[in-house]
Amino acid sequence: MNAHEKLIHDFYTAFQQLDYTTMQSLYHDEACFHDPVFLDLTSAEVRAMWQMLLTSAKDLKLSFSEVKVNAQAGSCRWEAWYTFSKTGRPVHNIIHASFQFKEGKIYRHKDSFDLWRWARQALGISGVLLGWSSLVQNKIRETARHNLKKHMNK
Repeated sequence: MNAHEKLIHDFYTAFQQLDYTTMQSLYHDEACFHDPVFLDLTSAEVRAMWQMLLTSAKDLKLSFSEVKVNAQAGSCRWEAWYTFSKTGRPVHNIIHASFQFKEGKIYRHKDSFDLWRWARQALGISGVLLGWSSLVQNKIRETARHNLKKHMNK
């Protein structure tokens, strides 16, 4: 296993163990993160996001596979199973992660997943009927950003 494979493996192993401190330590000081909910987070924000998500996780189960790397970049597939706290509904999210590395750390991290699929599971009927719309997706993003800022201000 080369250094970048180990970095991805260490990241998701820590994730499985709800060890946000280790996850945070694997990001470069100039890191950026992007996914369909948390758009363009800074290094400080992504570190806080993992802390916020993992300290509130009640029943998270996670797997990762298909780790691929080269000298500058990498990717993997990961899946998460959990109960969405606001609705009590079960979610199974399937994510493709891509990474760029710098100085032995995660420099760019982009997670891709189907936000409408997530909304259908997490929100129920409103997600089924309207989860595809920019109105609902932007509300999901606004709520997540608000929660992150609130968490960071603690």
